[in-house]
Amino acid sequence: MQDVAIIGAGPVGLSFAIALAGSGLSTTLIERQPAEALENPAFDGREIALTHHSRALLESLGAWTRIPANAVSPLREARVLNGTASYALTFDTGAEGTEALGFLVSNHLIRRALHQVAQSIPTIRILAGTGVDRVATTSDCARLRLSDGQEITARLAIAADTRFSRSRAQLGIAASTLDFQRSMLVCRMAHEAPHGHVATEWFDYGQTIALLPVNGDASSLVITRSHAEITRLKNLPAAEFEAEMAESLRQRNLGPIRLASTRHAYPLVATYARRFIARRFALLGDAAVGMHPVTAHGFNLGLRGAETLAREILSAQQRGRDIAAPEALGRYEAAHRLATGPLYAGTNALARLYAEESPPARLLRHAVLRAGGVLSPFRKAVASMLMDRGSRAA
Repeated sequence: MQDVAIIGAGPVGLSFAIALAGSGLSTTLIERQPAEALENPAFDGREIALTHHSRALLESLGAWTRIPANAVSPLREARVLNGTASYALTFDTGAEGTEALGFLVSNHLIRRALHQVAQSIPTIRILAGTGVDRVATTSDCARLRLSDGQEITARLAIAADTRFSRSRAQLGIAASTLDFQRSMLVCRMAHEAPHGHVATEWFDYGQTIALLPVNGDASSLVITRSHAEITRLKNLPAAEFEAEMAESLRQRNLGPIRLASTRHAYPLVATYARRFIARRFALLGDAAVGMHPVTAHGFNLGLRGAETLAREILSAQQRGRDIAAPEALGRYEAAHRLATGPLYAGTNALARLYAEESPPARLLRHAVLRAGGVLSPFRKAVASMLMDRGSRAA
């Protein structure tokens, strides 16, 4: 019998498994993707805005040094604009004594680094190219039936797969779902003018655009439109796509732009599990909380959840207790709900406000930006949240 079985070998699942290393606990990760996709993940368009806390976690897990230094782009300032207004709400480090709000790193590089660390740990086993068809728990163990016919028993099962987790549903855990009826397209655009490591989020009419500064004369473009529009943009010939993006980015003063990567599209659906735990079972990452990307905190919350759950399990192990004891899992759930609930609700409210196209909504957006700019404590609080330089979760 394994000690811990983790459904999903994405960054959060891998981080959790690595955090348990050295405790004597055996861990198995089950991932539907083939081994090659885990060892050499392809660029998927997503640039992760890591907080200082998330960077520290990756350092402690041994993954940070495996990410090429020239692939880490410091985020020194963030600007938010609304419609055609020239006014921008600006967030920077202020007097925080640091050069960056956070650090932009491509998702596939984080995945590769964590996978390399996991492979170097003897107590971690990765089963690639197979999924979990069925998971059930008893008072003694969790049983996982895999799509290749294998069956795994473990003292504790973890779902760290997706916001549409099948195993979550099989354990009877419902989730609240908010479909924004939009998709986002992500890619890299090369440009002549320097970005100064400033991120810009522009709530235009009929679309939302974010430009995230990556190293070199390039930015990650994140554009949100209707599903049909995103499908059209994804399939446009490169020259036509560049021309349309040049028109959409007319106020950004980037100079001539050029498509510099593949294009990737993702539907915008937020989810929040009604419970994070069940008997000998817990949820991590998107399986617990699937965030709208507008505040760029989904990945960071996933890492924090993995840290919190690992701490509770290691504490139980050290005290000779059952690692799946209800009180240990309950402490994780309480802490992670406190860390995610308010931010999830606030993010969804913000996303809905800026998706609304009515004249009153446009005026309200402008008023919110202006008020935020006047209130210095508000800007400092938001900047502090973006950086997340506090101590690890208690």
